[in-house]
Amino acid sequence: MTTKRLNQIEKHLSPMDSANSIFQEIPLAPPDVIFNLTATYKADTFAQKVNLGVGAYRDDAGKPWILPVVKKAEQAIVNDSSIDHEYLPILGLAPFREASIRLILGADNSAIKENRVTAAQTISGTGANHLGALFLSRFYSKEVPFYVSNPTWANHKPIFNNVGFETKDYAYFNPKNNGLDIDGLLADLKSAPEGSIILLHACAHNPTGVDPTKDQWKAIADVIESKKHFPFFDCAYQGFASGDLDRDAWAVRYFVERGFELLVCQSYAKNFGLYGQRAGCLTFVLRNADAAARVSSQLAKLQRSEISNPPLHGVRIVSKVLNDPNLYAEWTENLKTMSGRISNMRKALYDKLIQYKTPGTWEHIINQIGMFSFTGLKASQVKVLKEKYHIYLTDNGRISMAGISTSNVEYFADAVNYVVRNA
Repeated sequence: MTTKRLNQIEKHLSPMDSANSIFQEIPLAPPDVIFNLTATYKADTFAQKVNLGVGAYRDDAGKPWILPVVKKAEQAIVNDSSIDHEYLPILGLAPFREASIRLILGADNSAIKENRVTAAQTISGTGANHLGALFLSRFYSKEVPFYVSNPTWANHKPIFNNVGFETKDYAYFNPKNNGLDIDGLLADLKSAPEGSIILLHACAHNPTGVDPTKDQWKAIADVIESKKHFPFFDCAYQGFASGDLDRDAWAVRYFVERGFELLVCQSYAKNFGLYGQRAGCLTFVLRNADAAARVSSQLAKLQRSEISNPPLHGVRIVSKVLNDPNLYAEWTENLKTMSGRISNMRKALYDKLIQYKTPGTWEHIINQIGMFSFTGLKASQVKVLKEKYHIYLTDNGRISMAGISTSNVEYFADAVNYVVRNA
């Protein structure tokens, strides 16, 4: 018996040491970048501090905004005496799931008419990504790589790695023009092993704000079809990105029209402002109704083992709005309010940088779309923004446009102008 083994036995048999844990040697995980950034911002007492890290909508006063339509729906739910708090079915609230399918695919989509679509209510978009990846790990293949854009949402790789997939990058952002590297993207998809899983951002790419054009989406679809890859869409910003629900769903609907089997992860955090309610949906589009039924049965089995039943309140709100024509119409106006304010702030920031004659080109600020913008700022410049100006953003230069307002846009532009010239 080795000395090491004897030491292990002696340690096991010795009296418990109250100062040490059996988990004493596990590595200390680093804090989440975004949540740590927010905590640092909150602890800062500087009067003109600016938080451009958090991925949540803020009004022009820098406050969280509860959508007026959400207030109406929530009040109606509270006043409904027939409402109870019983468990939902394992796959979630049926009217919510059906409305989510219609929202992303379009009510007249042939896949819906042919009953070859199924959906599961999830713990927001994060839960949809997890459940979708878990399903593919069991019933598609763990042996193929899971390709994600470079860069992508920080949580994508951990989610996919945690269910056993190897993740690889495909080219996406071109720092030379702060736009899409379409040639690199297509080349990487062509060289990927046949049948790979390809993560695609449906609209308002996180973190760059750079989306393919319709022609570029068609070229992407051509390669995915030729290589028999599996499209895995993440859609966190439908309606929030452009203010137009149909426009923001175009890529997903195009792939469905092309005949792909695919899945879509939907989040209602941004477009309903229901960040803490964790309302989401995972939708599968299959070849036929039999496959849809089989997929649905296995999704229920996986969901049962993980969360048993999804939460209720948030999806009641979403379902009420999506299934009521008057509330739905009001919601579309609320979406235009949010997307419109962000678009206005993009223009205001661009105009200030042009006014200051800040070195470089800044058209990407107004060409990008959605909540986030990849500014092109370097880590050394971001460091100065944090330390000198108390402006908080991620080290890669990504900013949340929702954090910019009429009261701080000049301050931020002045700071950017300084660091570009001096840092």
